[in-house]
Amino acid sequence: MPDTGMLSQPGPGLPARVKLVEVGPRDGLQNEAAFVPTAIKVELIRRLMDAGITWIEAASFVSPKWVPQMADGAQVLAGIERRDGVVFSALVPNLKGLDAALAARCDEVAVFAAASESFSQKNINCSIAESIERFVPVVEKALAAGVRVRGYVSCVLGCPFEGEIDPAQVAAVTARLHQLGCYEISLGDTIGTGTPLKTRRMIEACANEVPLTALAGHFHDTWGMAAANVYAALQSGMAIFDSSVSGIGGCPYSPGATGNVATEDIVYLCDELGIETGIDLPALAEAGSFISAALQRDTSSRVARALQARIARAARLAAA
Repeated sequence: MPDTGMLSQPGPGLPARVKLVEVGPRDGLQNEAAFVPTAIKVELIRRLMDAGITWIEAASFVSPKWVPQMADGAQVLAGIERRDGVVFSALVPNLKGLDAALAARCDEVAVFAAASESFSQKNINCSIAESIERFVPVVEKALAAGVRVRGYVSCVLGCPFEGEIDPAQVAAVTARLHQLGCYEISLGDTIGTGTPLKTRRMIEACANEVPLTALAGHFHDTWGMAAANVYAALQSGMAIFDSSVSGIGGCPYSPGATGNVATEDIVYLCDELGIETGIDLPALAEAGSFISAALQRDTSSRVARALQARIARAARLAAA
């Protein structure tokens, strides 16, 4: 990694440490056209752990009819190496999905709602209120089994069908999930149209309803604002972020949405700000190179591309 004057301490108002939830193995791969072999997913997760990732969304127990890429969730969780301090989670839509996740020994599960009524109907064929009510028995059973529940809210900074979303609507859905028993709520800019100012306003509205420590940022990079939005969230006091190695991902129900913010880019940003992540950037970039090669495409991470170019330059100089 180049020495660019990394701070030893975070700037004023910034958190000393952030929690990064790696969503590449689930949210990143769910939108691929071709099925990614189970062995590739397991190897990706191993490499992510080697890089220091300790929170990994490894699977989804939704119907394979709707998300065929995630049909091997049980096999992935059976094939991964369990390590002390590493938390594996899975997305579950209902009690059947929860039972499968519990059988696969997930450390925690996630349920999902939307801040947009139109998106909720397109995504899960029901209203926001109905979707949350469906999760009541799921959350109750998970908590009774000693498994924590994380909540997702989609379209917090814009909807492909409705456009702008009122921060108060985001806050209302967030509060309901928190009341339901979700210990952490991930706020997703599903279509990647958010900007730093909108991000800060949205976080402020949600933090008026639930503790800021229970909020996470989930930004997509469709309009190139993901890293800027992460920085704005950091300035707002947020210290939990979802990200995807190599920037892989998208949303099958959001036309035109591109990948999640790249984990490499967020680690680099935090390193430069003096914020601890516990993640080794070069090792993380290697994991990104592995999955990019498996998907037969270049990485979407600007930081990873810069590191690759630096290594190539050094190799050319050494050979000269």
